[in-house]
Formats: sequence, structure tokens, C-alpha cells
Amino acid sequence: MKLHEISDNPGATKRKKRVGRGPGSGMGKTAGRGIKGQKSRSGVAIKGYEGGQMPLYQRLPKRGFNKPNRKEYAVTNLGLIQKFIDAGKLDAGNITEDTLVESGLVRRKLDGVRVLAKGELTAKATITVTGASKSAVEAVEKAGGSLTVA
Repeated sequence: MKLHEISDNPGATKRKKRVGRGPGSGMGKTAGRGIKGQKSRSGVAIKGYEGGQMPLYQRLPKRGFNKPNRKEYAVTNLGLIQKFIDAGKLDAGNITEDTLVESGLVRRKLDGVRVLAKGELTAKATITVTGASKSAVEAVEKAGGSLTVA
């Protein structure tokens, strides 16, 4: 087999439709856009437009509220922490938000790290984080460790 003999599977690639290339192509002159009108012109995007009728997204009532100063936590689970301890990426003796980021378990701290109780923790770990669920605190203490919320 030589480099020039290699080809893709049949049907794996599709040729690009080249519009406006003469009448023989079937997509010449107006390039399938019809004649005149807003949609035949370039630079037109009418996504929610309903021909002058009040669009659906404006007819529906507003709902909800996004708190501008809300806190966003990076979330991790006990099962993942145990997995990282087993792999030797985390030291069970002292787990902080910084060590979680360094190990790669949490990408970035955001407004802090919150630990949830999904999975099982068997190692005796000392964890210090911004937030934790009640069941996570219980699970860590049951394993003989401690989880402090700073």
C-alpha cells in the first residue's frame, strides 16, 4: 500500500454544494434563493420573525430571576476523592481545595469547592472545603475521618 492508494470509505465524505456556478449545475444564477425578497439578499437572519405578528418568545410571560451575585461552587463527590486517593494522586491526611485543584480532581475553585456524598469513602481522610452536604459529612466521619467546612 502506498500513500497515493489510500482513500476514505465510500460515503464517508460528501462534496460541498457549489452554488452560483452556471445553469448546468442546477444551482446557478439565483443559487436556489428564488427571486427578490429579504431572504434572497445577503446578511439576513430572521430567526424569531413571524411576519409582523408578535413573536412567540415575546408573547410568553417572563419567569424566574437570576441572582447577579450568586455563588458558584466547584462540585466533587466522595467516590471520586476515594478513587484519587487509591491512585496516589491525593494524600488522605490533608485534603484542601488547593490539593484538589493540583491533583486535577477539580478544574478550578470558582467560589469554593463543595463535596457531595455520591460514592463511598473508605480512607480516613481530613478534608477542608467551603461547602459539604450533611450526608457527605456523615459519610466521612463514618469512615473515621473529618470534614470541616470553612
